[in-house]
Amino acid sequence: MNKDTWFCAVIPAPFGAVGIRTEAGLLRELEYLPASHALQEPATALTQEVTHQIQCYFENPAFQFTVPLAPIGTEHQRKVWQAISQIPLGQVINYGQIAKQIASAPRAVGQACGANWYPIIIPCHRVTAAKGLGGFAHHSEVAGFHLTVKRWLLAHEGVHGY
Repeated sequence: MNKDTWFCAVIPAPFGAVGIRTEAGLLRELEYLPASHALQEPATALTQEVTHQIQCYFENPAFQFTVPLAPIGTEHQRKVWQAISQIPLGQVINYGQIAKQIASAPRAVGQACGANWYPIIIPCHRVTAAKGLGGFAHHSEVAGFHLTVKRWLLAHEGVHGY
């Protein structure tokens, strides 16, 4: 199956687009997409609500999401995602600091960040390398699309210099 057919909506974003996938009354995935991706109107009431909440975040980075998330990921990933969810708006923390908090390794934290199915809601963009921006969504190219998204999200939340 083509992954694009999984989306219940594709909405415009300041950095491109966001693909939204819901299933059984839960959010299953958010995915950053380039602006060239075809937009798709929300297919369900839940997808309309997710769309609304993402748009609220784009207007106000302090917006608090309330959409129901599908319980996915390994125990380690969920531990990392819980730690990431505690990073305050406008702040960043590095992979090593998260690793110390949860008794893990920086590389394992980075892998869990890259596996985050709910970017924006679980703000993995707030996790950086010890010296610099680090990767994002399993991408590390300096000028690539995903790192451009990470820079935009950080700047939107008041973090500059990346």
